[in-house]
Amino acid sequence: MALFRRKAPEPDTSEHTDAPSSALDDNGLPVTPVQPLRQQERSHLSKHLNALAAEGVEVDDLESLSNGLDESYVRWSSQRDQDHSQIVERYAVGIGEHLSRTTDLKWALVTDVFGTDLGLVEGPQAAFMVVPSNLVAARWMRGETGWIPAVVGHLVQRRNR
Repeated sequence: MALFRRKAPEPDTSEHTDAPSSALDDNGLPVTPVQPLRQQERSHLSKHLNALAAEGVEVDDLESLSNGLDESYVRWSSQRDQDHSQIVERYAVGIGEHLSRTTDLKWALVTDVFGTDLGLVEGPQAAFMVVPSNLVAARWMRGETGWIPAVVGHLVQRRNR
């Protein structure tokens, strides 16, 4: 099942934050819990944001994000003719971008015991972290609709600039 697809931590030669690290990767090298985005991740975000725009989804509008995801879920659940993981990822990026634009949270690569994923963090120490793909995937699996304005709206209220 691709819903919680996480990539294994890759050795990265780019600059890391000064966040402490006690975890080791498969090669025994320290894993930095928060890393800045590389060009690969920036391209990934742009691809999904462009796809949302092509669907007519306004990332700055929680109702638009919610309606788009709900319509995608209803269409997918009746036909199941496409890979749902791409839909989940697209809307996770949309939610993350909304949080990035409206709160003090910034995009980063985050690593925990489950692997490395795109997330949003408060500062280099990641005192607060959100992994949007987890928000979307868990609710997708349960068939929840209409949740974006309340859940993401609450995060925006709590983390408002």
